[in-house]
Amino acid sequence: MIIGSNPADNHPISFKWVTAAMENGAKLIHVDPRFTNTSAKADIYAPIRPGTDIAFIGGLINYILENELYNKEYIVEYTDAPSLVDENFDFNDGLFSGYDPETRQYDKSTWRYRTKDDDPEGEYLHDKSLQNPHCVFQLLKKHFSRYDADTVCAITGMPKDIFLEVTRTYGAMGAPDKAGTIMYAMGATQHTV
Repeated sequence: MIIGSNPADNHPISFKWVTAAMENGAKLIHVDPRFTNTSAKADIYAPIRPGTDIAFIGGLINYILENELYNKEYIVEYTDAPSLVDENFDFNDGLFSGYDPETRQYDKSTWRYRTKDDDPEGEYLHDKSLQNPHCVFQLLKKHFSRYDADTVCAITGMPKDIFLEVTRTYGAMGAPDKAGTIMYAMGATQHTV
């Protein structure tokens, strides 16, 4: 998936590897406000309003989590997803726990992993079933649940059928024998929000 970039025109040397991957069966998704030469070569062109990448990526994450299109073994064994977080950590109305509106600062004391015997230097506690509501995985699901397809499409201007085609296609890369990547450039990184 290429987002915020036009490598067919601007990065032809890197795009030759994208083309080679496509010749070997890879699907190319191009997410961009403009229809470019990269869009013309893509299997799926997904138009998006400028500056709405965060909502799009949030929707992609939500769809993958809700439909279990991820490699659970990898997540459990090689990420912090099973790690337990302080029970007082929360996120509501766009703010994380510990926010003080008067000082406009955060007290980050709840932004920590739980440890054995609550020892700051102790071993982190985990839930490899990923079911504990305070594990990183469940907190991630909760955080991104607000990015449902209708909300994302209203924000990004992307047609819902195209958004769902993108999520299904990219989400299929969560299978143990698959791999996907996101290629991006300044179009997806230069935002103030």
